[in-house]
Amino acid sequence: MDEAAARNALAAAGVLPGAAREARLLALGENAVFAAGDLVVKVGRDAELLDRARRELAVARWLAEAGVSAVRPAGSEALLVEGHPVTVWHRLPDPVRPAGPRDLAELLRAVHALPAPPVELPPRDLLGGVERWLRLAGDAIDPADAAYLRERRDGFASAAAALTPRLPPGPIHGDALPRNVHVGPHGPVLVDLETFSVDLREHDLVVMALSHDRYGLSDEAYASFVEAYGWDVRAWEGCSVLRGARETASCAWVAQHAPDNPKALAEFERRVASLREGDETVRWYPF
Repeated sequence: MDEAAARNALAAAGVLPGAAREARLLALGENAVFAAGDLVVKVGRDAELLDRARRELAVARWLAEAGVSAVRPAGSEALLVEGHPVTVWHRLPDPVRPAGPRDLAELLRAVHALPAPPVELPPRDLLGGVERWLRLAGDAIDPADAAYLRERRDGFASAAAALTPRLPPGPIHGDALPRNVHVGPHGPVLVDLETFSVDLREHDLVVMALSHDRYGLSDEAYASFVEAYGWDVRAWEGCSVLRGARETASCAWVAQHAPDNPKALAEFERRVASLREGDETVRWYPF
């Protein structure tokens, strides 16, 4: 999905008070995110994401009722417009500072303390998008690399299903990174709720462990996350399994951008090579 297609869907949805062409593009990934006035609109890549968009709205309403600080929907339903799911949200105030690991840990503690939600949430299908992302990559990536990631996906899916958790399973964010926290004048707010699931709480904690090991998060920053949450997931014997699953998914996610972006292709090839060589010290770069 390019910006033009997303803007066409935004215009056809008619959810903004002004012209869609005047909306500011904030992000372009699986969703195109536009801002205009007091609203933010998310336009999904394709119709396959409609159910996820509907679930994200339901999760946001549940978190509001539970008193968890999270982004709030401005529309009651997800629309399907020209093959793209469209949802409308209240725009957050400008951030007062960047979110840090401690902000994320405190929000995760609040989410992990919640009982089972009234919203029917799936397990965290961390590897479920791999096939779609590889399909979108097409001929831009080496078929041998795609086959390697499929084999890794199957192996880690089986290993993850056999894990014994240390924490009681329950609601999780599913993509627990500081980039999914917005710190406004009233404190940290959890955003991007589309991966909310009911599964092992360890899923949310492995993300930051991987950020430390692969993406350059400092020892001090990771220690602040562990201190605020109260437990280091690296002490759990299943950590390496969830880490391997997330690395596999992260590689495939970058692959979908390879057809149109040489930098994405280069990052994909760097990641796959490090996995093939078993080199856990190779630095990965956010994309």
